[in-house]
Amino acid sequence: MTAYVFPGQGAQFVGMGKAQYDNNPEVHALMEQANDILGFRITDLMFNGTDEDLRQTAVTQPAIFIHSVVLAKSLGVEFQPDMVAGHSLGEFSALVAAGALSFEDGLRLVSARAHAMQEACELNPSTMAAVLGLPDEKVEEVCKEIDGVVVCANYNCPGQLVISGENAAIEKACDALKAAGAKRALKLNVGGGFHSPCMEPAREKLAKAIKETPFHKPVCPVYQNVDALPHTDPEEIKANLIAQLTAPVRWTRSVENMIKDGADNFIELGPGKVLQGLVTKIHPGIPVSGMQ
Repeated sequence: MTAYVFPGQGAQFVGMGKAQYDNNPEVHALMEQANDILGFRITDLMFNGTDEDLRQTAVTQPAIFIHSVVLAKSLGVEFQPDMVAGHSLGEFSALVAAGALSFEDGLRLVSARAHAMQEACELNPSTMAAVLGLPDEKVEEVCKEIDGVVVCANYNCPGQLVISGENAAIEKACDALKAAGAKRALKLNVGGGFHSPCMEPAREKLAKAIKETPFHKPVCPVYQNVDALPHTDPEEIKANLIAQLTAPVRWTRSVENMIKDGADNFIELGPGKVLQGLVTKIHPGIPVSGMQ
């Protein structure tokens, strides 16, 4: 069984999607439609912008979503996944690939999500940090002892976790985690404390948009970030998508559950190779490939 997986923010690169745009008329039309929906030529920034252009949340998230979805569509209907999952933002790409969301509605939601997250970051300065070399339980224990908002945000693979929260609390947590034996506890160059209570204003804004958007029964199970379980019910999918902004990404457990349910081949669709590396660390030896 084949699992499609879709990357999140941070995987972007200048030139992303250009080969598909130039060589596939259907993709060309879809990306021009994306420009119209967003109200600016995001393709110009994807193909010829600077790294700084692509780091702006309002550009990064739609760009990765567009690139991921056109890759999935370029495979054609004969290449249907048996299951899908996406890391954070990538969950929207996964939902479109599985037919639960239209491309147009998915893009509008991703754009709304990006703007809401940016506004939340400006309201309450926050950040994230990568923690290497400690068991998940130990990181959780240390975070609970820190004053202020700091939580586990991304369970990426065994021994690799990302924490998220208020700036001062992250600083204290990094020092405490190093003292507890972490190989590294390093602040990330991100716009804010995603997947933490700091994103509550964004969750409230996005909830309204998600509730008003039509969702459909997907053609295959979607393993969602908040509980790492397969979902096909549109109302459950909506509720999990709303919860996702302030809840952790349970990627390790998602991959483990997909394998337990029969996945024996993973294909990453989107920029970069981050998820290929994580899947290999979670389950060494399983076939993993990618398109970008």
